[in-house]
Amino acid sequence: MQIVIIGGGFAGINLAKELANEKGIEVILVDKNNYNFFPPLIYQVATAFLEPSSISYPFRKFFAGKKNLQFRLGELLKVIPAENKIILNNGELHYDQLVFATGAETSYFGMENVKKNAIPMKTLNDAIEMRNALLKNLEKAAICKDIHERRKHLTIVVVGGGPTGVEVSGMFAEMRKNILLKEYPELQTSASNIYLVDGGDALLSPMSEESQKDTLEAVTKLGVVVKLNTRVVDYKDDTVYFADGKTIQTKNLIWAAGVSAREFEGIPTESYGRGKRMATDAFNKVNVTENIYAIGDTCIQLTDANFPEGHPQVAQVAIQQGVNLAENFKRMIQNKPLKPFKYNDKGSMAIIGKNKAVVDLPKPKMHFKGFVAWIIWLFIHLMSLITYRNRINTFYHWMIAYFSKDQSLRMIIRPEKRTKRDA
Repeated sequence: MQIVIIGGGFAGINLAKELANEKGIEVILVDKNNYNFFPPLIYQVATAFLEPSSISYPFRKFFAGKKNLQFRLGELLKVIPAENKIILNNGELHYDQLVFATGAETSYFGMENVKKNAIPMKTLNDAIEMRNALLKNLEKAAICKDIHERRKHLTIVVVGGGPTGVEVSGMFAEMRKNILLKEYPELQTSASNIYLVDGGDALLSPMSEESQKDTLEAVTKLGVVVKLNTRVVDYKDDTVYFADGKTIQTKNLIWAAGVSAREFEGIPTESYGRGKRMATDAFNKVNVTENIYAIGDTCIQLTDANFPEGHPQVAQVAIQQGVNLAENFKRMIQNKPLKPFKYNDKGSMAIIGKNKAVVDLPKPKMHFKGFVAWIIWLFIHLMSLITYRNRINTFYHWMIAYFSKDQSLRMIIRPEKRTKRDA
């Protein structure tokens, strides 16, 4: 059985890992990047507290020694189900079973100016671009004589009150307190604001009321201005426009407000559900197809009695679906009945700042905050990294940051643009 996996995020990499060295199964993982990365920590790359290699790892190195796993660098253009074939930007592949694990991409809700001018927080490339943009704006602010222009460079607006928005705004607040005034003495008398904006009536809306209340209190104490029930409608000329008519002037709009799955040529229109997610049965097989599957953020499954509206688009769902589908592929080979997917909710968490986090555990129902929650968050995220090398590297940088309240990774590194090829 030849299985082609499109996408190497949480879902795809765990599916491949579970099928490693399995007799009778050959796996080809296709991804437009040559590395797997850990999305929950990209904001720490963006704020220069981690280097990109701490949360990423090359697929080929990970697959080394696993005889039935192959990697293909490429981007999917089209599926031809009748021929069990996919067309990539650099060739084509045939499959017996095709698995979509393509995750989700940033959604701007149709606002073209926001899409063009805001800084997204979804990929490792986004994180590096954000780090460069923020550092360059700090350098510009340091030499800017116009007080209003300087304030634009220093003001940060984070849109989205989920874990990413809370975590990145908390990190900015910590940086402002412990780092910026020390390294940028030119800015000591300059006003700067960090805004956290969300269209709902609470931060971390999927979490418990205790977590929502604790988070609001913690980020406010850090100096973040929280604006709830506030919807962005445009961003142009360095100005964020809100639905209530108010505005904020800034050169730093961080977009962490929403995600959407992708549609692919060759997949029937009837196969898609809410948010462009592929609708699947209890075994993650895409509706109206024979041998095409979808796992993780790119799918919506309405067969789990505990989640009749579909599972949340979080890492644990992707990981568990990848493991369950791997088990079902093994069962196909052995002519055994397949196992329907049931999500085991292990809880949710978010970090706010140093010694500050919130954790909700469903079984038993418990809520943690402060230092204990912070330790739990660190441990879970550290152990979720894909290799020991990533864990050791990340732990090393975290310890430096904890004891020194600083990091030394604030370099603006970007490719040099060349007009002609080197001789």
